[in-house]
Amino acid sequence: MAFDNHNSQRFIYLADDDSDDRDFFADAMLEIDRNVILKQAQDGMHLMDNLLTLSRSDLPEFIFLDINMPGKSGLECLEEIRSSEGGLKEVNVVMLSTSSDPENIQKALDLGATCYAVKPSSFEKLKSLLEEVLSMDLVGIIRDKRKFLLL
Repeated sequence: MAFDNHNSQRFIYLADDDSDDRDFFADAMLEIDRNVILKQAQDGMHLMDNLLTLSRSDLPEFIFLDINMPGKSGLECLEEIRSSEGGLKEVNVVMLSTSSDPENIQKALDLGATCYAVKPSSFEKLKSLLEEVLSMDLVGIIRDKRKFLLL
């Protein structure tokens, strides 16, 4: 897997242009698991610049992507991730949006997102969402050909 080299620590990447949302996410993740290595990007361009420099063994287990970001949207990042060479295309990608628009959901599905989640409005709901995503048996989901989850 893409995260085997992090000494049993989970490595997660978050790309979101809203600094408050990034802080909210980081605080929730810290309460769930203090050992998570969380890296953040302020937009899709920074995310892709950083991801493309990582070796296969240094790739994150999950990338949480905000859909609406300036410069390069989350959907554009997802498309680039899934069309990349090597291990990056195998990383679990969770799309985050304030929208439950069926067109966005279908586009994320078509582009190969692992999950699509509507951003929770409260801290406790965000923690619950993160706990659910981080505890999913993604290998089993893919094996069962349920390749996309809507949370």
